[in-house]
Amino acid sequence: MADEPYLAASSTLRHGPALVVLTGPPGCGRSTLLQRIAAAVPGPVHAGGGLAMLAGVPALALSRAVRARLPGDDVHLLAEAVRSRVRGGLLVLDDVQHCDPVTVAAVAHLARTCRVLIAVRTPHRIPDDLHQALRAAATAWLPVPALTGDEALTLARRTAARLEESALSAVVARAGGNPLAIIGLARQAAAGKAPAGPDIDQMAYAIATALADLPRPARTALAALGLLGRPAPAALLGPGAADLQAAGLVDTEPGGALYPVSAYVAETAAGLLDTAARAEMHQRLAELTPPAEAARHLAAAGDDAAAYRQALIAADQATGGERAALLLFACGLSTPVDLRVRLAAADALLVAGRAADAAAVLAAAGARPTGAAAPLALEVAVLHGEALLQAGDPQAAVRAVDGVPDTAAVAVVAARDRVLLLAALDTAPMSALDLADKVAARHPDPLPGVAAAVAAVRAEHRVPGWDTDLTAAADPAGDPLISRWSAWLLVEHLAADGRLTESAAAARTAADAAGQALAYGWQTRFLAAADWALALHGPAADPDTLVRQAANLTDLTLPDQARAYATAATALIEADTGLLAAARARLKNAPRHPAADWVAREAAWLDGQPERGESVDGGDGLLAGLHAITGRWAAHDLGVRENAPIPTGLPGPARRTLTAWAVGNGFGAAADSWEPVALREQIRCLIAAGLTDPDRDRAVAALLRAEELADAAGLTVLAGRARRGLRTHRVHRDVRGRRSQGGLTQREQDVLRLVAAGEPTRRIAGQLGISTETVDTHIRASMRKLGARTRTEAAALAFATLETSDNSEDGR
Repeated sequence: MADEPYLAASSTLRHGPALVVLTGPPGCGRSTLLQRIAAAVPGPVHAGGGLAMLAGVPALALSRAVRARLPGDDVHLLAEAVRSRVRGGLLVLDDVQHCDPVTVAAVAHLARTCRVLIAVRTPHRIPDDLHQALRAAATAWLPVPALTGDEALTLARRTAARLEESALSAVVARAGGNPLAIIGLARQAAAGKAPAGPDIDQMAYAIATALADLPRPARTALAALGLLGRPAPAALLGPGAADLQAAGLVDTEPGGALYPVSAYVAETAAGLLDTAARAEMHQRLAELTPPAEAARHLAAAGDDAAAYRQALIAADQATGGERAALLLFACGLSTPVDLRVRLAAADALLVAGRAADAAAVLAAAGARPTGAAAPLALEVAVLHGEALLQAGDPQAAVRAVDGVPDTAAVAVVAARDRVLLLAALDTAPMSALDLADKVAARHPDPLPGVAAAVAAVRAEHRVPGWDTDLTAAADPAGDPLISRWSAWLLVEHLAADGRLTESAAAARTAADAAGQALAYGWQTRFLAAADWALALHGPAADPDTLVRQAANLTDLTLPDQARAYATAATALIEADTGLLAAARARLKNAPRHPAADWVAREAAWLDGQPERGESVDGGDGLLAGLHAITGRWAAHDLGVRENAPIPTGLPGPARRTLTAWAVGNGFGAAADSWEPVALREQIRCLIAAGLTDPDRDRAVAALLRAEELADAAGLTVLAGRARRGLRTHRVHRDVRGRRSQGGLTQREQDVLRLVAAGEPTRRIAGQLGISTETVDTHIRASMRKLGARTRTEAAALAFATLETSDNSEDGR
């Protein structure tokens, strides 16, 4: 077998987190290569894989790999649960083409933090969006190549040693380099069977001929394994199981279940059955398997009515994503489907985050909310509208509820009005405000969904009292989906208005509620948003605690929004305290988001690269203002005139700052307005005042105040900017004393280098082979010697000191 994929995969997986994907057709040797690579990579191996008949079970392949039941409703929680078990080991998944969508999505996330090795048979039916995400996440995508001529001859000789060279050459020529075809054809040639014609599928011919030599019970047992698509006990396979073991066609799992050595051979055996025999076998297997599997066997046998009944039985026994998948399966069968089942399926799918599938299930109902339609049809209409709304199609959502009368049940009218209101907010925000007043008048005691929609519209337009209304809608005691959505709107709107401490408090409350409900994706989004708001507000307490919290979050498997906020929070503190290289490295892998984009531009400006800080579209509210302010600073440093219009909808401090830039004065008042909002922006306004005020005394006073605030907060780069401004007024500051208090030991320097690289305490301890307590001791000693307020400031000061020392030595 060619060793290029083996060497490439083994090398890649030895160097840290990576995703290696092996692909190829049936019989090409993917599984064998998977095992070789796993054996060559150091560390524990966690092996699992997809199963054909159980492809709809969420997280099945990963549960088999880590030997634990895993959550299948939250992709990020699933990925984190696997990561916490795999850690430094190797995750190996075979037959990913049979995995459920949640598993495939989780694998793409795991590639960031784990070593992952998977095999995918081609062709496959993985949805295109998941396939593209997998390709994007893969470190190496390796097709398993056909065997070379010499390798093919070696395998043929090993399989049929008595064959003459001419016969072996004929086998190799017909097999096309496929190992399974070589083995099958060589065995047939050794048995004296005539070769097939050149236009015949040689591998299928070889397998079919080999299977024809098996006793009938063995063929039946192998076909059963092919139809089951998973391992099975010998008792279920019948008397042919022993013959399969004797022939080496099956192997035994640790629990005693038998599985085919080649899944393709088993599937081929099932394919050789005629239609009637296959249907009969599916019927027999349905009697021997649990309801979820039985439903699929019955559907394969053509008995959709029985499959529907079994799927509903299985759904009653399941929860979460598995229940949603079973109800979706039931709704897709060619048999009459009760509207109540469609409603239950759509509801379960919405809870599982599958809005498009929920909309499709209800679209197929055919019930219209007009005329003499039954009440259930009206429920279908409004839930269909909600599903379309969540799927991102507000116009279709409005059409779905068109015709639901005001005389319908209160809950139905409320659901209709919620859809209409949120669709208007998306498509015509100004008209949504008038509609919100009408909806509020129609529902004096609104249901939670309507109250949340009205609050969302009023929040968007900042109607007085919007925050109180949105806080009430975010009550954790209410419907979880509505309360979390409302809480997120509250957190983001408060932050956009510059109410950062309130935003952080609301985010912490929502994170606690989401954590208690094991809603990991929401919990991490709220935690990261809280860290971001506090990092931007300023270091009222020890910023190292905030850096540690946010950096620890980025070690986990997170939704992109959470990762962006956590990365932005950590990088902003690092950049402000002088760890610009660490901030840049961290931001390289940040998802696109206005917060992370602004910190990247701000870090470039702090690093003396104003050309990389030009203005771009920076979102809404406070972030839009910060993007514009950084653009004005970049233009100032480059000596160019900035005529960009001031964005609308900015909080007062950002608007005052940009106005000051436009007219050339007013920075002192702008600085005062930033004081309760963001300390670093207050300092920047003071620096701007010192650079633009024609009165020298006022300019120097502003710069001295900026220096004082920056030094007290450990914002070393802005303190340096203030001192540079003072030098333009011939005011020179001697700050060498603070940086030269005592020499650092080599170990203290080693620790601070890792602090500067953004490593948390536990990783520093692991890399240096010392305890976490010893790391903290070295950091405290360094802070004391350097006069630093925080560990990040100590790292920045240490390397400024070392660079100064090195430059002095070079000068000598």
